[in-house]
Amino acid sequence: MSASPQAVYTIDDLRRWPEATRDLDKPARLAVFGDPVAHSKSPQLHEPALETCQIDSHYVRLAIKPAELEEALGLCQKHDFIGVNLTIPHKQEALTLLDEIDSHAKELGAVNTVLFEGGQMLGYNTDGPGLVQAVRYEFGMDVRDLRVLIVGAGGGAGRGIAVQCSMEHCQRLVMTNRTLEKAEALLPLLKSRMEDHRVPGPVKRLEVVPFDPDAIQQQLARIDLIINASAIGMKRMDPPALPREILMPHLMVYDTVYAAGGRTKLMQAAEEVGARAANGLSMLLYQGAFAFEIWFNREAPVEAMRRGLLEA
Repeated sequence: MSASPQAVYTIDDLRRWPEATRDLDKPARLAVFGDPVAHSKSPQLHEPALETCQIDSHYVRLAIKPAELEEALGLCQKHDFIGVNLTIPHKQEALTLLDEIDSHAKELGAVNTVLFEGGQMLGYNTDGPGLVQAVRYEFGMDVRDLRVLIVGAGGGAGRGIAVQCSMEHCQRLVMTNRTLEKAEALLPLLKSRMEDHRVPGPVKRLEVVPFDPDAIQQQLARIDLIINASAIGMKRMDPPALPREILMPHLMVYDTVYAAGGRTKLMQAAEEVGARAANGLSMLLYQGAFAFEIWFNREAPVEAMRRGLLEA
């Protein structure tokens, strides 16, 4: 049978993988690791790509706890997996477990894509490039030309997005986080990229501000793009990541959260004041497409992957 889009396997299944997947019509040699992982739409993204390219494999979910990560990676190698994606909470921990880390992933400080090749486990990060392509697709703009505010810059996703924006040499980068010290800890890493030979302007190109509506509002007249990289909005009862009252019509708002129905509360708040907004499905799409290209060394069928996500 085909892989069920709702199925979630565990480390116990992985220990007896041929038996656990014997009812599948193709071998399951690609997966996403997470804890939790049942919500992941990665199978709906990758299964159409595999079918379109006539690749004899399924892509499945694996619920892997942090203490199980090293064993799970080893078992995937043993069972001849092509690759895996890593989501929360595994992206940083994997850095110490793989044989080789791509230079881009090292700079971002996280791995979200693993390739099993030649007896080695190779780590990559496609989140940052996926975000850049998503902004280009949703708003027709390049990150390098924008003044960016990142909400939730202290966490794994926010850290990676902040580093990627600095690598793009965006026009301005402002970060905020509920734990201010976590965002401030990024400043030394980002500072060298945000300093160049431009004539200094009236405001800092790189800045951290408190996670406070008043402090954030003071920045918004000099911001083009807001990126919500926090987990605010993932739960149904969450408020918008930023209150509607401080948002402005000129803004572009990208919420990395993706919700049922496609519109998060932050998107709704932005649209109500006349701002443009998009959710994280396009970032998921493009980071997945870049991962596919790493695994198979061929162009990803992006439109087939997009259709899979929209149908999901």
